[in-house]
Amino acid sequence: MLQTVALPVWLLVLILAFAAVTFASHFLFPSVRWFFRARAERALGRLNARLDRPIELFRLAARQDMIGRLVYDPQVLQAVTDHARLNGVPGAVALQEARHYAREIVPAFSATLYFSFAARLARWLSRALYKVEIRRPELGPDAVDPAATVIFVMNHRSNMDYVLITWLAAERSALSYAVGEWARVWPLSGLIRALGAYFIRRNARRSLYRKVLARYVQITTEEGITQGVFPEGGLSLTGRVGAARLGLLSYIVSGYDPVRRDVVFLPVGLAYDRVLEDAVLTRADAEGSRKFAGRKRAILRFVLELLVQRLRRAAPPYGTAAAGFGQPVSLRAFFASRPGATVEDLGTHLMAEIERAVPVLPVPLVAAALREGPAGQETLLQRIGLLKARLAGYGADLHLPAEDRQTLQDGLALLQRRGVIGPDLAPRPEQARLLAFYAAPVEQRLGLLPD
Repeated sequence: MLQTVALPVWLLVLILAFAAVTFASHFLFPSVRWFFRARAERALGRLNARLDRPIELFRLAARQDMIGRLVYDPQVLQAVTDHARLNGVPGAVALQEARHYAREIVPAFSATLYFSFAARLARWLSRALYKVEIRRPELGPDAVDPAATVIFVMNHRSNMDYVLITWLAAERSALSYAVGEWARVWPLSGLIRALGAYFIRRNARRSLYRKVLARYVQITTEEGITQGVFPEGGLSLTGRVGAARLGLLSYIVSGYDPVRRDVVFLPVGLAYDRVLEDAVLTRADAEGSRKFAGRKRAILRFVLELLVQRLRRAAPPYGTAAAGFGQPVSLRAFFASRPGATVEDLGTHLMAEIERAVPVLPVPLVAAALREGPAGQETLLQRIGLLKARLAGYGADLHLPAEDRQTLQDGLALLQRRGVIGPDLAPRPEQARLLAFYAAPVEQRLGLLPD
């Protein structure tokens, strides 16, 4: 037992390596994981204490567990069986296809990344570009059931919407977004997944994919995940609030059980004095296409200009960005008060509430005044006063300076800088579509645009 045994050096190194791995896997790694898990749980507890709606346990589950739950959901398995039969493929192949879709859709949420990085970055970027005005709704204590799933429904004016609403909702909870295929590029895709967003193929026709997506939306809704939805399904090419595309809404309604958790839609209207993608959007509208061709030089120039602005500590260059709120829409109350209502009725109602919630800013108001015909500053000032009075009569949310003359100066300065009007205040003929784009929110609110 106590005899000396001679071993080759390589064998001794191998034995020590195995011993080190065993020690690490059985003692060291579990202790380290426990230490960091305990710290994460304490941090999460402090975070949940200040949030209106604590982060749901479902969102904190391991991504592979969420994928497994989705793939083996009874409705998904039935869709797999139907898909295999209709397409003449083995069940295992169809199941693997469903698993692929689930991996594509399910996010990998990180509370640390969301609240420590994304929310702060969203706040910084929003303030760097705009003077941000957010008037949170004064809701009574019983306006929103604490146990209900809250879904922010918004108009889609710019890709800045994601940034603005992330900051806006950070005090309440973490939002789960649906994002299109444009974001499925490395390394952006990993960041977006970590922020809790999920990818969708907007024009996918395969029934199996639609079922996997539908069940993911329904499960997250059942679990109380706070969500952000753009019912229009894409950026507005005209500047107005469009009709709802019913895909995600139909998934939510079809999986809704009125006996269990209620669903409350919170309408949000977003408005900008300057939409970053305005030229791209109006060009796409003129061409009748939704293919947006971003220009790398323009993006690089924009980033450099932003950095210069921040180094100079200059005022935000693009005017005001604002968010307004409509009244919460309880799904339970909506269907109880409207027997026989359809998801189309719900979509129409929500878009009307969003339209009413869109704030009125200086540039849209001045653009609407300019659209009435060429005029000098005094005439424009009179038009602004009349437009404000009409908008106030419609109950519009006015985010304007106290003095009409200041409103006029702010609007004219930004429109001149954008090249929409000349030094003589006359709209440039080649920019007529852009002027209409900015005037659209005001004209739509006043009923001056056709449905």
